[in-house]
Amino acid sequence: MTLEHTEQLRALLQRRLDIIADHDLRSRAPEEQFKALQTVSNDLQTWHQQHHSILSARLNHFMTQASFSKALEYIDRPEA
Repeated sequence: MTLEHTEQLRALLQRRLDIIADHDLRSRAPEEQFKALQTVSNDLQTWHQQHHSILSARLNHFMTQASFSKALEYIDRPEA
């Protein structure tokens, strides 16, 4: 996986975490937070469909199982 692909995936995974962690948005507009979460989830699914052939077996497993926190940890490891 190229550095560009890694950065694309990292940005999507981090955006998902940021949306989940936005407690202000959840309190103020839960439906907006839900829509944002759906959007980034769809973006992750699309990214995975387009790039699954270049992923390691382990990262592909994390993405297939929607283990997004594990996927982020995996790509942030120096040896990934």
